[in-house]
Amino acid sequence: MAPTDVSVMTLKVNIMQQSHFSSSTTTKLSMTDSNNETPTSASDDPSEIIGRRIMVTGDVNGGYVRTCINNEAGRFRRLLGAMSPPDDSNNAEIYVEGKRKQVDAFLRWCKRGRKSVGLSQNLEVLEIIEEDPTGLYDGFYVKTK
Repeated sequence: MAPTDVSVMTLKVNIMQQSHFSSSTTTKLSMTDSNNETPTSASDDPSEIIGRRIMVTGDVNGGYVRTCINNEAGRFRRLLGAMSPPDDSNNAEIYVEGKRKQVDAFLRWCKRGRKSVGLSQNLEVLEIIEEDPTGLYDGFYVKTK
């Protein structure tokens, strides 16, 4: 295979130091493809595991909105994470982690607001914060009242 046939390669190299400690280094190798297009960064890899914290407002304390979020994130997109428990405010926090492609699709769903939830329920994204995935979750958890 010629080097021009490869557009992006991510190589995970485990380096053993001379002592008994090991470290892990990720090296990104970018090459232009056969069409001489600009190289794609490895951070755009759709299967890369990422984490996002999403601050939302609206009818977030109702069971219907929470069920829709649970279905969309946990069942349809197979994301891991949690939604903050209901309280007296109209704000909630959603933490999701999973493949970049699925997380980005969930973010687009959240940004659709009323169209994604339906039944005259309001949902508005206030802020999206990039986070490192924690690996602490084995599913998506939502508590309802």
